[in-house]
Amino acid sequence: MFKNWRIGSVNGALLAAYFIPAWTMVAFDIMMAPVHGLYERPSVAVALFLSDQLQMSGMSTVRAAWLLALGRVTVVAFFAIYLALLAIPRTRKSGASDEALGIALAIGSLISFVSMVMASKVGEMAALRLHATELLLLLGAAVVLVIERPAAAPKTVDVADTALLALEQAEFLHNR
Repeated sequence: MFKNWRIGSVNGALLAAYFIPAWTMVAFDIMMAPVHGLYERPSVAVALFLSDQLQMSGMSTVRAAWLLALGRVTVVAFFAIYLALLAIPRTRKSGASDEALGIALAIGSLISFVSMVMASKVGEMAALRLHATELLLLLGAAVVLVIERPAAAPKTVDVADTALLALEQAEFLHNR
């Protein structure tokens, strides 16, 4: 059953198992109550940076919160697409699902890195640890994705070998 699973596939599935529920709940909280959701622990560094450093008004902060929620939902959507493609053995073997994982890793890494920088600027250590951990998870998966390539396609069969094989074997109705 697990003969055609690669390390990158398992790693991506485990990342999706973490990021889909965690980031969906954060994005949902931001969408329901933008300011309240932005000031919860996973996004508090972004909220403090926007209000203290950039001195954004209330409506601008709400727009930034919605943009953050949209980015998180986009990452969740690409992880979900990756899991859907991973369920198909043909795409898993060929590595065709890696593109969706790569997009999720790139956008998620960007969001986590910017959030980590914002957390370090405002001195929010708990948020800094959270975003640094998420960034390391995403970058580790990206390294595995880049280094591990899908299995090579089988080599083509030589025409002379097929002609020889055709002469040696009888062709029965059930053997076609």
